[in-house]
Amino acid sequence: MTTATQLFRDARDFLLEHREDYTAAYEGFTWPRPPYFNWAVDWFDVIAAGNERTALHIVEEDGSETRVSFAQMSERSDRVANRLREWGVGAEDRVLVMLGNQVELWETALAAMKLRAVVIPATTLLGAADLRDRVERGRVRHVIARAEDTATFAEVPGDFTRIAVGGAPVDGWLPYEEVYTAAARFAPDGATRADDPLMLYFTSGTTARPKLVEHTHASYPVGHLATMYWIGLKPGDVHLNISSPGWAKHAWSNLFAPWNAEATVFIHNYTRFDPSRLMAEMDSAGVTTFCAPPTVWRMLIQADLSRLATPPREIVAAGEPLNPEVIEQIRRAWGVTVRDGFGQTETAVQISNSPGQALKSGSMGRPSPGFRVELLDPVSGAAGVDEGEIALDLSDRPVGLMTGYHGDADRTAEAMAGGYYRTGDIGSRDADGYLTYVGRADDVFKASDYKISPFELESALLEHEAVAEAAVVPAPDPLRLAVPKAYVVLAAGWEPGPDTAKVLFEHSRAALAPYKRVRRLEFGDLPKTVSGKIRRIELREATAAGSGTEYREEDFR
Repeated sequence: MTTATQLFRDARDFLLEHREDYTAAYEGFTWPRPPYFNWAVDWFDVIAAGNERTALHIVEEDGSETRVSFAQMSERSDRVANRLREWGVGAEDRVLVMLGNQVELWETALAAMKLRAVVIPATTLLGAADLRDRVERGRVRHVIARAEDTATFAEVPGDFTRIAVGGAPVDGWLPYEEVYTAAARFAPDGATRADDPLMLYFTSGTTARPKLVEHTHASYPVGHLATMYWIGLKPGDVHLNISSPGWAKHAWSNLFAPWNAEATVFIHNYTRFDPSRLMAEMDSAGVTTFCAPPTVWRMLIQADLSRLATPPREIVAAGEPLNPEVIEQIRRAWGVTVRDGFGQTETAVQISNSPGQALKSGSMGRPSPGFRVELLDPVSGAAGVDEGEIALDLSDRPVGLMTGYHGDADRTAEAMAGGYYRTGDIGSRDADGYLTYVGRADDVFKASDYKISPFELESALLEHEAVAEAAVVPAPDPLRLAVPKAYVVLAAGWEPGPDTAKVLFEHSRAALAPYKRVRRLEFGDLPKTVSGKIRRIELREATAAGSGTEYREEDFR
């Protein structure tokens, strides 16, 4: 066992040992910082040697299943690495990977690491314009994509190797299936520095053009020891994380965190989300740990939660804050509490409610082991305030933090100014050290000189049975400067119209202080990024432009 492997294992085992003792874990954890580390070679191949336990279990919509053991995944990724090397993939080459939840995705991720190539994950929902941006800014030299998506690349210029996965042969594209005839044992060309680039992530772009986040062979593989701790994973678990390939959360919880813990990754591949079918598959697979974004949790509570006979031991939510009312409904049905966590594409999980700890309603928990979190005054930048911008102290730089924004030195300098990494999110801290999410710095607004947190108002709306989803933005007002306007997606059985609007305005008056209550309301779908996050900038623009379909509180007095 290499020194790097032992350092990683010792840190991992320390967190497993103190899985339910937050104080001991936070105070005693230190990041492993080996100068050389390749997670695929120094960790995955080590735990996979002779290991016939299931590493990856995929159930398709038609009921067919695929199971791959740790040992098989190690050998398959060796073959893929050997063939990719023959096709010209080398160290630090940029490889855009555009695959769904299929075995080839995990094989390719490991193979690229072994080759020291740099992966640019991409969702299969991207169009030609998005791909042109990624190929150009990412300086892509190789593309691995599903055969069914290759036509999109006809409009993407560039001299890059094209590799098609599945389907009939595609002119100009190498057939991925040939990787399985390559040699079964891989020998690295050289050692991997822990600070070598590993991944380039394009963020979801909720307010501007996507940023290009750079991670290393340490920042995500090692950084997600914190994510493993938050989820509560341990060896032998079966972990289900609902996330689309191409986005950071997929790597968080469908690659690094579960395999750091030597757990099984379980995937249910569906075309259209069906809560009842999902719960049946969870029971059948014996899912013990479950992570889903707020959108999925909100859809689940619209279904009969009693269909899940054996709820998971640990359940968590990430991506956006989960509203307290949703957490309470899950707790009542399953007897398990959804534990919130906070992180970004730029980091591993920074703040979380870890297993076994006392939870506070609405709080996202306390800083993760290895992360020193400060709140900075939005005006002066001074640390130590009770409410301010969530930031990471760089004097003890956490391993689970990006290198920076690739190709954008100015934006990187701005994010890392003053010895802190600034998240752009606002939070508050109570006397016990628990942090509560207030909102994106760009989303918080003032009404009649009172500060309004959209998240707080959205949570209040979601307490009403009529509301499936909600987003609150400022609406111009001649007297108050701005007033809260809610865009609402209704639950099944409710119809948009004045009667429902009246009910929701009454609920807002009962649930919120007068200066916070919703003054305008509009029904309809919420604009979202391809990763599922609400595009609030579009809602703000639509609100500023005015709408003839909104309802106003004063009309119902």
